[in-house]
Amino acid sequence: MKNVIHPMLVAVGLLIAVRALIPTAFAAGDPGEGVKVFRSCAACHSLATDRSMTGPSLAGVWGRRAGSLKSFGRYSRALKSSEVVWNQETLNAWIKSPAAFIPGTSMNFPGVADAQQRDNLIAFLKAESSGQLKLPAAMTAPQFEDLKKLGADHQIGAIGYCRDTYHVTTANGRTTDYWESNLRFKTDSSDTGPLPGKPVIMPAGMMGDRASIFFAAPGEISEFIKQQCDAEAK
Repeated sequence: MKNVIHPMLVAVGLLIAVRALIPTAFAAGDPGEGVKVFRSCAACHSLATDRSMTGPSLAGVWGRRAGSLKSFGRYSRALKSSEVVWNQETLNAWIKSPAAFIPGTSMNFPGVADAQQRDNLIAFLKAESSGQLKLPAAMTAPQFEDLKKLGADHQIGAIGYCRDTYHVTTANGRTTDYWESNLRFKTDSSDTGPLPGKPVIMPAGMMGDRASIFFAAPGEISEFIKQQCDAEAK
């Protein structure tokens, strides 16, 4: 099974290149330096409009009411009821310590202690929201492979289960055995997720012994897995 380079790595690699494209006329911080600070955000937040990850998209965050992005469904009650609007003051307090600013938030990021780094990050987010910079396409494109377009070596043909082992057969006829704790079953209902009834497998980890199988909907998981052991295994 071939490895697929995660597009997020490409996007993060372009962050520094963006610096030359950003206006510098921001009083509190340097948006160019803020690009660097955004690295710590990029693992959980996209700059693509309505592209949710662990957290909501940060595209156009300046001036937005906290917990109001309709495309994101995992806001904490505390954040949704806070009535906070994101500006210089509120973003500074939030980035410094999310838990201290809004107790009960589900965001477990510890915060950015350095005041200058916070100012730089806020300047970058403000510049992005105002449309004063044009980000490279890789920073606003979907951060995951389009699972509908993967080849036969990633398309699942069958999944068998016996004792503590999953036997995963891909559309190219190859069967790979996985210890049950090393195989994760996930759903992806986004526009880059798999087709209904056409799950796909992606490598996970660095040792080659782990993988994730993506389904279009939760109900497909139990329907696809067949508990079966041959005579020798029994």
